Amino acid sequence: MASEAVCSHRDPMLKKRDDFEDILEERRNSSDLRYALKCYTPVLYKQLTPCTASDLKNMVLCSTQVHFVIAQVSKETGAAPEEVQAEASSILEEMAHRLQLGPIRFFAFVLCKVFKTLFRSVCVNEEGIQRLQQSIHEHPVVLLPSHRSYMDFLLMSYILYTYDLALPVIAAGMDFMGMKILGEMLRMSGAFFIRRSFGGDKLYWAVFSEYVRTMLKTGFAPVEFFLEGTRSRTSKSLTPKLGLLNIVMEPFLKGEVFDVALVPVSISYERILEESLYARELLGVPKPKESTSGLFKARKVLSENYGSIHVYFGQPVSVRSLAEGRVQRGQFNLIPRHIPRRPSEDVQGFVNDSAYQLLRAQEENMVLKPWVLLSSLLLRGGGMMMEELSEGAVWLRELCRQYGAFLHWPDHVPPAEVVSSSLDLHRGLVTISDGRGAGLTAEEELLSQAVIILSCASYRNQALHVFVRPALLATALQAAGSAHKQDVFNTFNFLRNMFANEFILCPGAAVQDFEEACFLLMKTGVVLMEQEEVLVTENGHRTITFLTSILDPFLQGYQVVCRFLCEASTESLTEAQFVPAVRTFIVRLLLSGRLRYSEVLSSDLQKNALAALQRLGAVHKLKRCVCVPTLKVNTVMVNSLEDTLGKNRPEDEPLTNANTCLFLCVQVENFPL
Repeated sequence: MASEAVCSHRDPMLKKRDDFEDILEERRNSSDLRYALKCYTPVLYKQLTPCTASDLKNMVLCSTQVHFVIAQVSKETGAAPEEVQAEASSILEEMAHRLQLGPIRFFAFVLCKVFKTLFRSVCVNEEGIQRLQQSIHEHPVVLLPSHRSYMDFLLMSYILYTYDLALPVIAAGMDFMGMKILGEMLRMSGAFFIRRSFGGDKLYWAVFSEYVRTMLKTGFAPVEFFLEGTRSRTSKSLTPKLGLLNIVMEPFLKGEVFDVALVPVSISYERILEESLYARELLGVPKPKESTSGLFKARKVLSENYGSIHVYFGQPVSVRSLAEGRVQRGQFNLIPRHIPRRPSEDVQGFVNDSAYQLLRAQEENMVLKPWVLLSSLLLRGGGMMMEELSEGAVWLRELCRQYGAFLHWPDHVPPAEVVSSSLDLHRGLVTISDGRGAGLTAEEELLSQAVIILSCASYRNQALHVFVRPALLATALQAAGSAHKQDVFNTFNFLRNMFANEFILCPGAAVQDFEEACFLLMKTGVVLMEQEEVLVTENGHRTITFLTSILDPFLQGYQVVCRFLCEASTESLTEAQFVPAVRTFIVRLLLSGRLRYSEVLSSDLQKNALAALQRLGAVHKLKRCVCVPTLKVNTVMVNSLEDTLGKNRPEDEPLTNANTCLFLCVQVENFPL
């Protein structure tokens, strides 16, 4: 099927990697003011329709689609067309950017100072920049960066300005618009502000979609948005949001442009500015409201070292090539183009598959730093001797490379020094100890410990795309009860289906994922295939143990959610009440020593587990009240799923684990620091 072709299996070791350039190096040796005031003459789209930000708004308000919807809304509500027209104009005024070069130069100057203070280096792949430059000239371009930090959209504009590329117009949440002074500065730097949710507001959707399409069709500027919709608090890729992707593909599907180039961009941070903030959000602490005063209060981060950033501009993806053989564009000629219509089933499937392909391209080009490997090792158990940690990191480094990971590990530096440097950068999360440790037991202290654990887990999660398929296979091998390939695949498929909300797994590609996992485990000597049986080799047990430990916190988390739904009184439980209630349940289990992983306190994991149970039909929303639907639990099915998940977990070990200690402890033994 087509979705299987999208995620086709290939040898990851055959991939060529681009070289990186540190764009801060020149900034450290030259004038920031001269940089900000430099001659800026970017290459533009060859079919550019010259227009100002004001012209754009007029084009949107005069479009046949907006006029059609105004007439519709006027008829449905009884309001005069002039009133609806005025409302559309007000929506556009609230939304639209006012891109100007002056504020861009101001930000260029300020960001130079900030980036040089915060980061050791900002590395960009130059070949990707060259590909992007050509794409901007040839076609309308859509930039799709990964989203792990508030810094992402500032970083993107800074890089494009540095390389004399056309600056993007950026979809931003309304939260930023409310920031005094800064909100308007962002608007003048290319941000356009959209509501998080439109509900059934036809007029808002019509104005918004026409605005984005007009910018794209005229070639006014590259359009930038985050495919995941919001920042990932866990550093895992989030399930894609399809609304904006539908909109930017439409001009090609309707024959209004020859092609649209989609450019996945992978932004990898060695240390994330919001790491502890994210962990607290996952534990139920409300997200601070975006404000200018809050930004100034956060200036203390300028005294910290956040290591390096790698930004990889991926291969531009042609919408024309994606759509070939997938979408019959003739269907868009059956009704006038200005009449809004819901995408057909084949278009929805095409956009969904494309979104997963783009997210996987983002993942594959994420650059993994040493701390990603170290946190993966430290989260598995108690304190480790430094020598043991260094040896484990070298072993895991080679495994990552064999699996095709994009790894930034300085080979010319002794492993001990790499480990020591990484521990020093993340000293807020790890304690260097002489063998003495401490454990806390009170609930308030447990939640403080969980902040450390979830922060470390967010770094380990950066490597999940490398390990998730082999980990699903390793877990299936232990749980299938048979080495027969079909039995192992059935268990693999069950796990893959259960975790479809947790990881980026392309729809309809279960066989390809299984074959890829088999290939990687065979290639690294972990399994053998004999007469339709998958057998673990004598040398493969260490890898199998590591891979199952990667998946185990998620298995236990989903088990606990199932147990909660069966044991707790859920007759009147709403979706909003679910997370606080399950968190209280989990805290009791952790305090009693009946639960192994404090990672299970993550609201992201809990919500994904509930979404999976709803998708599988084990939990339904019951609309007793129109405003607040309650959850109806099929106890028999949920119990069955909990039992099955338990069979897929490794044999239980003692539940007292360093994962519930205050810090990740590294013991020193004749190790250079």
